[in-house]
Amino acid sequence: MSILTVSDVEIRYGRLTAVRGVSFSMDEGEILFITGPNGAGKSSLMRAIAGVTPATAGRIDFQDQDITGKAPEDIARLGFSMVPEGREVFGSLTIEENLLVGTGMHARDRGWRARAAIELEAVYETFPILKERRNGQAGLLSGGQQQMLVIGRALMTNPRLIAIDEPSLGLAPNITDQVYERLIALRAERRLTLLVVEQSSARAVMVGGRMILMRGGEIVLDGDARTLGNSEAIQAAYFGYEDH
Repeated sequence: MSILTVSDVEIRYGRLTAVRGVSFSMDEGEILFITGPNGAGKSSLMRAIAGVTPATAGRIDFQDQDITGKAPEDIARLGFSMVPEGREVFGSLTIEENLLVGTGMHARDRGWRARAAIELEAVYETFPILKERRNGQAGLLSGGQQQMLVIGRALMTNPRLIAIDEPSLGLAPNITDQVYERLIALRAERRLTLLVVEQSSARAVMVGGRMILMRGGEIVLDGDARTLGNSEAIQAAYFGYEDH
């Protein structure tokens, strides 16, 4: 059953077309990597799905609802959480305050404290280091710990789909391995669907699942990550030359 459907989406910034007629769908529980070189349109597409960047044309459906043009907070309420590129933690706030920002709930809401406490405990169980340092400033965390924090923040709304933009950005390979281990475990534990943007296809090949390769704002390859990653076709598609 499809949880996300993108149909002929186009994104423009003035005269520049960043995404050209992109279409794909995701099944519940799937892990899908969107890869490609710089300027391929990967992040623009992710932001359009999240409602941050408006699509110039096309349609986006999430859980059988048309979310094209909806505000990010409305899309989030439907069960979509996004972890932006660069992590974007609130450095002067504590770890726990950062996590509570992710609830999308207001302190005056009836039952807010009880629901927030349940979600906090679930996040702390997943990332024990966050519980140990919950009263410390988020800006003092290492890059890997900050990535765990923003993933934890995304989990606070109990989402159905998490979209993550460049989770390995600026992280050492062993820390990236740890982040992905937790993501794969969370997918199984919470029955999550994962949409991941990564510039390199190498991580998609290591993790497995499905991979879309974008170039010039278009999808040029779509298939099993490990099959595509071990083929000569991916190099031709990535660098834009014909394989003779």
